[in-house]
Amino acid sequence: MTSGSRERLQKVLARAGLGSRRACEEVIRQGRVTVDGRVAHLGQSVDPRRQEVRVDGRPLHFPEKHTYLLLHKPPGVLSTVRDPHGRPTVLDLVPAPTRLYPVGRLDRESEGLILLTDDGELAYRLTHPRYQVEKEYHVLVEGHPSLEVLSRWRSGKVPLEERPAPARVEVLRTEGEMTWLRVVLREGRKRQIRLVAEALGHPVRRLVRVRLDGLRLGKLPPGAWRLLRPEEVARLRRAAGLETSFAQNDELM
Repeated sequence: MTSGSRERLQKVLARAGLGSRRACEEVIRQGRVTVDGRVAHLGQSVDPRRQEVRVDGRPLHFPEKHTYLLLHKPPGVLSTVRDPHGRPTVLDLVPAPTRLYPVGRLDRESEGLILLTDDGELAYRLTHPRYQVEKEYHVLVEGHPSLEVLSRWRSGKVPLEERPAPARVEVLRTEGEMTWLRVVLREGRKRQIRLVAEALGHPVRRLVRVRLDGLRLGKLPPGAWRLLRPEEVARLRRAAGLETSFAQNDELM
């Protein structure tokens, strides 16, 4: 960013590690952000090099390095920063001194790959439909879906109020009276896989996210985490349309 350049306030807050752009928009709506001593408003543009931006009265600081962490979320854990009811969240599994937040969400009962980072711009792009970043799931459903059912799922021709986006769906294997499917999405809505499977007569019994673009869960056990390798971060940034030069992964321990 060159001197004198201006950016949307929510983008500046995300770059400073305060959360995704959507989360930062909510912080602005709550009146918690000031620019040069005045309460900020949504849609405002600022030059953080020339103007004083504060959140909850504290000056904004930009991390010299970003942290990128892959976590295997177990079932029963929320993919949120905190829960008002005291239920366990993904951040309870990571002893990180820095402020991290999950990229996208998995249902409480779902499991698998969650990316945690303080890189707000990357988080925003990885979850925005415009960038068409692939997400792969292995899904255990009741019964054995027919070729017709699989075709309807792939095309999005499903009896739901809001028609889902097309998906890549294929059979991995059968397991007794159930079937494991591989489902790949580029655009997904909340609980989309579960809603589609239910509407097609094959309710989900287990759902595991195994890949985000080229980042794979691999054999990482449930509840465990690891830092991303530089080449993994670079690939994610390319997928999100960002430059690949970066400083990353502060020490967590």
